Amino acid sequence: MPASKLIRPIIDVEESYLEALAEFHEEGRYLKKKIDTISEDFDTYVELLHQDKGHPEEHFDSWTEEVPQTVLWFVKDMEYLGTLNIRHRLNWHLEKWGGHITFVIRPSKRGLGFGRKILQKGLPIANALGLDRALLTVPTENEKAQQIVEFCGGELQDTTSETENFKACHRYWIDCT
Repeated sequence: MPASKLIRPIIDVEESYLEALAEFHEEGRYLKKKIDTISEDFDTYVELLHQDKGHPEEHFDSWTEEVPQTVLWFVKDMEYLGTLNIRHRLNWHLEKWGGHITFVIRPSKRGLGFGRKILQKGLPIANALGLDRALLTVPTENEKAQQIVEFCGGELQDTTSETENFKACHRYWIDCT
């Protein structure tokens, strides 16, 4: 059985990516990612993800500095399972809410150990991008993600306060070497 792996986005997983996006929409997440728009020109969407500017529909707001970001898809048997984002550096906003690394597993594949795997496989890639250690921020109510980060060696630094626009987050540092 082939192992799960992190890859740069590719068109070969279009169907399962769009299915996963529908699952996220059912949770009320990633609503800026319009399934119809993405599916109309999936090739261009994938090309945009390769530009290390993050997700095209999730632009940095004008009040914060844009940072380079590598987007990786987590796949097994060419089925999309999740996404790992690695920001090459932090701006003032990402130091509090966002961090260097974020990851998400599609809802239908949660609870199968993929959260640990995506983060474990992502740390050496973050190191290859120049990070010796990385900041991860986890909403305080997301206990599963906290467990994953701690299992992978994340050390809690502190917790941010909730604001009008952002949830309270635990801030973890994790070794990438």
